[in-house]
Amino acid sequence: MTVGKDVSMLFADVVNCMQTADVELKKLVYLYLINYAKNKPDLAILAVNTFVKDTQDANPLIRALAVRTMGCIRVDKITEYLCDPLQCALADEDPYVRKTAAICVAKLFDINPELVQDRGFLRQLQELLADSNPMVVANAVAALAEVQSTSFSTARNFTLESSTVHKLLAALNECTEWGQVFILDSISSHSPQNESQAERIIERATPRLQHANCAVVLSAIKLIVSQLEGIQRSDVVSQVVRKLAPPLVTLLSAEPEIQFVALRNINLVIQRYPEILQEEIKVFFCKYNDPAYVKQEKLEAMVERNVSSLDIFTIIISLKYDKIRPQILDKCGDDPLPR
Repeated sequence: MTVGKDVSMLFADVVNCMQTADVELKKLVYLYLINYAKNKPDLAILAVNTFVKDTQDANPLIRALAVRTMGCIRVDKITEYLCDPLQCALADEDPYVRKTAAICVAKLFDINPELVQDRGFLRQLQELLADSNPMVVANAVAALAEVQSTSFSTARNFTLESSTVHKLLAALNECTEWGQVFILDSISSHSPQNESQAERIIERATPRLQHANCAVVLSAIKLIVSQLEGIQRSDVVSQVVRKLAPPLVTLLSAEPEIQFVALRNINLVIQRYPEILQEEIKVFFCKYNDPAYVKQEKLEAMVERNVSSLDIFTIIISLKYDKIRPQILDKCGDDPLPR
């Protein structure tokens, strides 16, 4: 199977191995079913009884593995049997099973959105946002984000309550880095009730600006910028904006792909707060080994900042022999350099 050979003819024999007590062998059997259940939907029904039995196993790893596998098998006939075990898994006593079930809801929604809403899985996901385990909370947020991004119904109208926002912020420190990204992105769409709440949210998110993962840093910046809209005091806004400059500058020393994403975000932030990188013009100077797409984004950032004539002259000198010089001149005006 892993070397490209078709072993679907062994489907019935592999299904018979599902009842083994060996966890490692069971993982291999489940992996086989995920790969070949689509090709053998009629035979896949043979595995349903064992799946349901495994969701009631005493070992939480087995319970989570069974729920995960049933969610990955995109066969309608199996989906019908997934609902009852999934509801039990969402209320399981073990957090590992609950966090696995949360992601499984998003997979089931992709297969059958009406079934998810009718069985109340979205309501159970929202209840998991108040779970005591941070990993469960992060997976619930990720599942709801996935549902909202693919839903064209009332699921899109899900909003966070103020009490839920503070619980999510409390879970940040114990989540994985990608769990933090999902939590920060979800809170960024929350409108604070008052200025004091916006300041508290910004205060809790500010330590994420020092994170080693660039995605966490960008999500924290997104959250902080969105919450600044609810603050009227100019001194507080200026103080927070100054804290955003160092992490943005640090992102511009990363790989070109990360620089490009950072520059796209910087261009958006500069439109709202043009003074944020006023003292950091040199970070936008193009290097000889910068890809063209990075140079163009740096140019856009400098144009948004309304750089001075002296800065423009310095920039054009640094790009005297660069291929994108004509595009720079279109942005900045007449060419001040002799040919």
